[in-house]
Amino acid sequence: MAKPHVLVIPYPAQGHVIPIMELAQRLIKQGIKVTFINTEVNHKLVSNTWSDKQGLGDMMQMVQIPDGLEPWEDRSDIGKLTLSIMQTMPRKLEELIDTINKADGAKVSCVIADACMGWAIIVANKMGIRRAAFWPASVASLTTILSIQKLIDDGIINKKGIPIKHQTIQLSESMPPIKPEKLGWVILNDVSTEASFLLMKESEEASRMTEWFICNSTTELEAAAFSLYPKLLPIGPLLASNRLADQTGQFWQEDLACLTWLDQQRPCSVIYIAFGSFTIFNKTQFEELALGLETSNKPFLWVVRPGMTKETKLDYPDGYIERVGCRGRIVSWAPQQKINFTTKLTFVTFGRLD
Repeated sequence: MAKPHVLVIPYPAQGHVIPIMELAQRLIKQGIKVTFINTEVNHKLVSNTWSDKQGLGDMMQMVQIPDGLEPWEDRSDIGKLTLSIMQTMPRKLEELIDTINKADGAKVSCVIADACMGWAIIVANKMGIRRAAFWPASVASLTTILSIQKLIDDGIINKKGIPIKHQTIQLSESMPPIKPEKLGWVILNDVSTEASFLLMKESEEASRMTEWFICNSTTELEAAAFSLYPKLLPIGPLLASNRLADQTGQFWQEDLACLTWLDQQRPCSVIYIAFGSFTIFNKTQFEELALGLETSNKPFLWVVRPGMTKETKLDYPDGYIERVGCRGRIVSWAPQQKINFTTKLTFVTFGRLD
């Protein structure tokens, strides 16, 4: 009897890839074969940092499909990337599934797709394949997506996702209030807002086609959000450390030496600054952040990833590195999960800890 074979498809951002990669490895431990699908660019990034320490062997296959953009095009432009993904990847996924089913002894039995890749759920439904959506972040943020049609019907947003009313809203009496202008797709620039809303609207529609909707959270942390949508299944937090393993799926090599530096600092004394894999700073913003950390007179650990600024070369203020000395530790990528559990830090981030 052939092993169950699951296709796993993350949204192409670091905070989406890591938790669903952990889910994939948990499935493999249960005897399920996994084909992990990244975009071409992210496949290369993940492959460069991948080490099969878990001994997954042929139970894990990593493949790539194009996102529709040329290699030199800017993938930090969320609007442009989103529209390209929606136009290109559904057909490529269907072709990949056809190829696997014709050549592989283990035909695709289920598709697990990031909820932001609702088109993948639609493809699986069309092809008669079982399907599950996965949400990697706070379920409270997911409820705003699942409530899109209600927000439109109530006149809170228009059919393009733009707020019409600006009073504070509550999705349920037990959930915290939110201003419509703070909805996830609204806080982007105009072009990205429109594209992201199209993606979220498709995700909300695709959620009705799922057999399971699994979430990287727990009812102990988000009881109100889970009670609002009982179909949501808590399976989190998905952390490699929970099974005494190392995190995988990162785009850049982790600087493990920063952990030794952290161990030398006093509890609750270090400012930790990380802005994910998409955030882009202009020259002024980058310099202001650098100077703010300097004038804080606090130890800091700052993740400055490749491509974080619009400029090709990072320009710190004159003499900056010398002035902050050993008080400031600057790394290209940090071992996020190991850092999250230290008592040394105060966090400055873009909104999610991966």
